Amino acid sequence: MSPVHRPSRVSMDNLPDRVRIWEVGPRDGLQNEASIIETATKIEFINRLTDSGLPVVEATSFVRADRIPQLADGAEVMAGISRRAGTRYPVLVPNVKGLEAAVTADAKDIAVFASATETFAQRNLGRSRSNQMEMFAPVLDRACVDQIPVRGYVSMCFGDPWEGFVDPSRVVDVCVELVERGCSDVSLGDTIGVATPGQVRQLINMLVAAGIGVERIGVHFHDTYGQALSNTLAALQSGVWTVDASAGGIGGCPYAISATGNLATEDLVWMLDGLGIDTGVDLDKLITTSLWLAEYLGRPVQSRVGRALSK
Repeated sequence: MSPVHRPSRVSMDNLPDRVRIWEVGPRDGLQNEASIIETATKIEFINRLTDSGLPVVEATSFVRADRIPQLADGAEVMAGISRRAGTRYPVLVPNVKGLEAAVTADAKDIAVFASATETFAQRNLGRSRSNQMEMFAPVLDRACVDQIPVRGYVSMCFGDPWEGFVDPSRVVDVCVELVERGCSDVSLGDTIGVATPGQVRQLINMLVAAGIGVERIGVHFHDTYGQALSNTLAALQSGVWTVDASAGGIGGCPYAISATGNLATEDLVWMLDGLGIDTGVDLDKLITTSLWLAEYLGRPVQSRVGRALSK
């Protein structure tokens, strides 16, 4: 790999001084891989990401093995990682059984997964959009008692492959209910990557008007149409300072057609560095990790920055 060149730093108005990157590679990134990845490799991946300075590394998921076989070793992964003080290692749980398994594995942060659309709620959760909260309520109640922070993911916030355009008011309704039920924050998922900056700003403004502060909003963009970075910038200009990303741009949703890779963490860090925004992430170590994982997976790294700096 050639020496990592740094972008020129030129700031812009109306941007946060610091951005918290919510790394989802070990969970959202790996879950769609067809070949089962060795537990030791997952542990090394998480440790490498931790060493690069990422403040949040979403480690795994405690779901039924037949639903996400790739993440059936969640307990072993959590037992094997080297936890750095100050770093968060959230896990995804679908129900109370998953929560209990996560607590046993010493998870300190959890996440639940909701849908803004009816079709995806049925396909991903086996429930209607209107009663999906019944699935999460016991998890949120138990987490509240145990003082465990819960993130609420909301998928299909901007477009759905079966239903098309998604009315932003429906997204707001789901987010408000998640917060009222006890979620500390919500992540807006552009699951199939169709959003554009105007939609992003509109939705964030509507959420703020509904009483959800920008400090409780995260964004989760897929780069299907090459819009992830422009959408991220629009979110930052709207006051959001938590951005989901996946090292090497790996990932996709196994239950949604047209869901390609996530926003690549190194592409995000490159842009933020150029804007003079602090992330605490060592870009050299991050790129080295993405290239290491791409070699393990047997394919070229998907990120633009990774490709440019690996020549």
